[in-house]
Amino acid sequence: MGSVGAKEVPTLLTPDGRRIDGRRLDELRPLSITAGALNQADGSAFVEWGMNKVMAAVYGPREVHPRHLQENNKAIVQCRYNMAAFSVDERKRPGLDRRSQEISKVIAEAFESVIFVEEFPRTSIDVYIEVLQANAGTRCAGVVAASVALADAGIPMVDLLPSVAVGKVAGSIALDLKKEEDNFGEADLPMAMVPQSGRLVLLQMEGHMNREELGQALDLGVQGCRQIHEKMKGALRERYAPSSANPQEANA
Repeated sequence: MGSVGAKEVPTLLTPDGRRIDGRRLDELRPLSITAGALNQADGSAFVEWGMNKVMAAVYGPREVHPRHLQENNKAIVQCRYNMAAFSVDERKRPGLDRRSQEISKVIAEAFESVIFVEEFPRTSIDVYIEVLQANAGTRCAGVVAASVALADAGIPMVDLLPSVAVGKVAGSIALDLKKEEDNFGEADLPMAMVPQSGRLVLLQMEGHMNREELGQALDLGVQGCRQIHEKMKGALRERYAPSSANPQEANA
């Protein structure tokens, strides 16, 4: 274990290529998705991803507030991403900070590109994302939760929108960073893509990768998104598939 200033840097990668939590470089953290977690929202989802716990709720299409934001030819997508004050170990001031506002804007733009907004002119589709417990990758977990919540609300989309972060850890490209890897790694690349077409609708990077590493990271992220996409579809199937508890009802 080395140190940088007063901070001790954990050993992020073992000689046999295992990470700090025992995962391989191309392995996701455990991911659980529950569709329809809230009764009062039009659509909702709860995601547990590693140590992240994220709730998303969707309301709409509904009247736009404030009214001057109304678009005559399409719906607007409004997103509020918020990390609860108790979601992190460090002291955090309640409410939306600059980072949360930026992530809210980026997520709203990503969803506006996949929702059929022209079908709902002069309305608003409101997405609320609450991070209850954070351990790196919360914006990606938020996108996954919000996407399932939008589908749960019956909002028509091109496809579900899986999202994952890829990073550079101890010189190697790794999928789905956890907190220590995010803090002490060399780069972090959150992304979201439309699986049907492979179109990226969210791509941000902190840190540095060369061209070869970036290509490797994008390939690994696409693989991760496809795995997550299957879990998202599974969560919706579980919510809406006919119950096997009553065969007569299921066959009606």
